[in-house]
Amino acid sequence: MAEPLLKVSGLQAWYGESHVLHGVDFEVRPGEVVTLLGRNGAGKTTTLKCVMGMIGKRQGSIIYDGDETIALSSDKIARRGVALCPEERGVFASLTVLENLLLPPKIADGGLSLDEIYELFPNLSERSTSMGGKLSGGEQQMLAIARILRTGARLLMLDEPTEGLAPIIIKQIGHAIQKLKPRGFTLLLVEQNFRWASQLADRFYVMEHGQVIDAFAAAELPDNMDKLHAYLGV
Repeated sequence: MAEPLLKVSGLQAWYGESHVLHGVDFEVRPGEVVTLLGRNGAGKTTTLKCVMGMIGKRQGSIIYDGDETIALSSDKIARRGVALCPEERGVFASLTVLENLLLPPKIADGGLSLDEIYELFPNLSERSTSMGGKLSGGEQQMLAIARILRTGARLLMLDEPTEGLAPIIIKQIGHAIQKLKPRGFTLLLVEQNFRWASQLADRFYVMEHGQVIDAFAAAELPDNMDKLHAYLGV
């Protein structure tokens, strides 16, 4: 079995005096799609931000590609090949789609070319000269994902990529993720839409009150649906 690309152990985090993560443990192996499940406030987004170095007060261990990164700043973590697509997307409204795509620096080989991105997300090709602020929510989400695919980052973290999107857009994003796996990308998802995530992920971790309380492989889902319904309230 391959060594984990990401191994998180005993992760704790605080917002000011508020202690929000209480010893989170999980791992993601190269080429996997792993989903963090849990109700709102469980600590899922905070976990992604900790991996990205965006939470000031954090303790524990975050090993990425064999190196400890818990003390590194977010820019140094990004240069090592970790990318976060936040829930708020962060598209530059005053730049065109093409300018948004060209803005992030290349940090390693293996990123997608513009042609490959347009093949993955045809909507972006059609809207390449449109301003980011004129895009629909679904198109902005595609652009936010596409932008990090150019960089050569190996670990892509997507925070609620289907939130508030139309079913046809959700389906397109799912197809794109399925096409990324054979390209060697590793994905860590935070997602409320369990039925969508269940079609994509290799493994699932369930979070509650700032801790991982359970884990399932995709093949184990049918035997654990009652537990998942109880955990997630779905």
